[in-house]
Amino acid sequence: MRTVDVVRMRPLLFTVLALLGLLAAPLGAQVMSGRTPVTPAAVFFPARLARLDSVFGTLVADQRIPGAVVMLVKDGAVVVHKAYGVRDLGTKVPMQTDDIFRIASQTKAITSLAVMMLWEEGKFGLDDPIGRYLPEFRRQTVLTKFNAADSSFESRPAKGRMTIRQLLTHTSGLDYPQIGSEDFQALYAKAGVTAGIGDASGATLADKIAMLGALPLKHEPGEQFTYGLSIDVLGRLVEVMSGKSIDVFLKTRIFTPLGMKDTYFGIPAAKHARLVGLHEEKDGKLTVSHTSIAGLDPDWPIKPVTYFSGGGGLSGTTLDYARFLQLFLNGGELDGTRLLSRKTVQMMLTNQIGTLQPNFGLGFQLETEQNDSRSPLTIGSFSWGGAFATTYWADPKEKLIALIYLNVFDASVPIESLFQTLVYSALK
Repeated sequence: MRTVDVVRMRPLLFTVLALLGLLAAPLGAQVMSGRTPVTPAAVFFPARLARLDSVFGTLVADQRIPGAVVMLVKDGAVVVHKAYGVRDLGTKVPMQTDDIFRIASQTKAITSLAVMMLWEEGKFGLDDPIGRYLPEFRRQTVLTKFNAADSSFESRPAKGRMTIRQLLTHTSGLDYPQIGSEDFQALYAKAGVTAGIGDASGATLADKIAMLGALPLKHEPGEQFTYGLSIDVLGRLVEVMSGKSIDVFLKTRIFTPLGMKDTYFGIPAAKHARLVGLHEEKDGKLTVSHTSIAGLDPDWPIKPVTYFSGGGGLSGTTLDYARFLQLFLNGGELDGTRLLSRKTVQMMLTNQIGTLQPNFGLGFQLETEQNDSRSPLTIGSFSWGGAFATTYWADPKEKLIALIYLNVFDASVPIESLFQTLVYSALK
């Protein structure tokens, strides 16, 4: 991706942004009830915080991004909640702070929470083999030879058995359809296994996970970090162990208790207009599509859903996800609702995979002593993002939550590192 220089304040920039409708909407609801609104100047150096408007306003004006929603939370109170640009380049409707975005892989941490809630109930052990609960994974093999001409392959029996902990940490040996290694993209495509996002086949999570269990692994369980379908498998585990489809479990056990009112696999008709258009960058130019991007129907969140992907199927708002993250900063409790014990949260936010990179806990990437030189995040911070340029982190030491949401596929702007730089350089 290209490097984007932090743009200096331009003369009359704020006047121009106001005319374009790019300045922030008023602050939204507080993440934690009863919190007194915090002024930005109490937390950030104002002139440095103004770089957010300068940089993201310029990126919009230069048509590098269509728009964005930025949210910063300190001590459970919303400090910054701003919308820039437009929701859809076709309609030119201004972005709003409560707009709904495809959060894709940010779904994974939510499914991981569901898994750990069931673990606390004694449903399974983290080092239990997944095949004990999902029979299709009882006999696993590892790929030894792949023929690209016809996607045929050879494999050998796996030496170890894939565990629930390995699935939570992406060390299971599973790869990803569509975005994984070339061999496994082809292997999964031939078998009919998809990433679940925008799957219009009418298949269910149970159908696809059964197919996946019959296929070989990329490597021995526990041997490497390989980003893949691990959390979709755990979504199926949630269904089997709870007796509920994962969409129902997440709604009744997580979204409703946490007050996450705008997070869905399938967005209700009354909220369809709030879905941000999915954009794509081709040859340096942004376009919006409602027909196809990377083989996906961009409008899948407002169409009937049958495959509830625990690894990538959700859409939601910055405020909803901030409430989810605040649960972890609070040690498992939010507004009087406890979903996890503080000790379980500590374990989830502890590196589980030794020297493998990225350091990973049970659901999140972690900032540790091993990797702290690479970013301004404080040791102990946890983070991840989604394929359509949404990203977040939470910093327990600073009691800070930061989110920035775009919906752009294959964006060239390094939005995560840019956002981290702007936020931490402004922090008092």
